[in-house]
Amino acid sequence: GALLALSKPPGLPVLGRPGDLSLDALLPALRRRLGLAAELHVVKAPAREYSGLVLLSSCYHTTKKLQQFFTNARCRGQYPATYRAITVGVPAEVEGEISTGLCWQQQGDRAMVRGFQWAGGMGDTPGSAEGCALQVVPVPAPGRRSLARKDVKSTLTRYRVLSAVGGCALLQLQPRTAFPEQLQVHLTLLLCPALGDHEHSSRVGRVLGVPFLLSLDSAPSRTQVLDEELLSRLGLSPRQLHHLPLHIHLQELVLP
Repeated sequence: GALLALSKPPGLPVLGRPGDLSLDALLPALRRRLGLAAELHVVKAPAREYSGLVLLSSCYHTTKKLQQFFTNARCRGQYPATYRAITVGVPAEVEGEISTGLCWQQQGDRAMVRGFQWAGGMGDTPGSAEGCALQVVPVPAPGRRSLARKDVKSTLTRYRVLSAVGGCALLQLQPRTAFPEQLQVHLTLLLCPALGDHEHSSRVGRVLGVPFLLSLDSAPSRTQVLDEELLSRLGLSPRQLHHLPLHIHLQELVLP
C-alpha cells in the first residue's frame, strides 16, 4: 500500500543541507522512478553512520501513525527495532542489557550543553550551539534532577551474541530508548566497540590483551586501531582504516 522499504548504505544522512547528498534529497527522484502520485515521507531510518532499513510512506497519516507506534512501543518496554553489529572483542556474557545515562557535552572544557530537544530517531542530533563541537558521553548514575531537566537521558539496549570468531563478534542489538550514538556508546561500555567506530572506540584500551575502559579526558577520538591479524583478514592497510565504515545495521522493524 502506502509503505516502501529500502536498504540504506552507511554514510548517507537522512537530512542534509541544500545541495548535499541525502536520503531526503533523493526522494523526489525515487518517487518519479516508481511512478508514485504522492510525495514520500521518511517514517523510520537509521542514523547517518548506520546502514539498513529505511521505511518510507506515501501517506502522511500513515507516517504519523507509525512514528507514534514506535514511540509508544518503546514507552511500553517493547523493542520495535533490531540491529546487527560486528564488534572488535567478544562480550563476556552471551546476552544481557547495557543501561546508562547519556548526555551531550561540549568538547574541550567538557561543559554540559543543556536545553536541547531531539526527536525520537536514533540519528537525530541537537540544534547548533554556536558552532561548538559536541560529543555524546555516558553518565553512569544520573541524578533525578538532571533526568527531570532532560540534561541526561536514561538509555537501555538489550544485546545477544549470535556468533564469534577471531576475536570479533556478531551481535543482535535491541535499543529500548532512542538517543544519538546510543549503540556505539553502549558497545564501548561493553568493552566491545563496533568495527569502524572512529568516534568512541579509543576509550577501550588493552593491557596484555585484557580490555579496560579509559577516561574521556585520556582517550580523544581517533581512527580505530586494529591489530595486524584483523587488518590482514579485512584486506586493509593502516592508511585505509579511516575509510572503514561503521558496522551497525538496522535489520528489522516490527510494524503494528
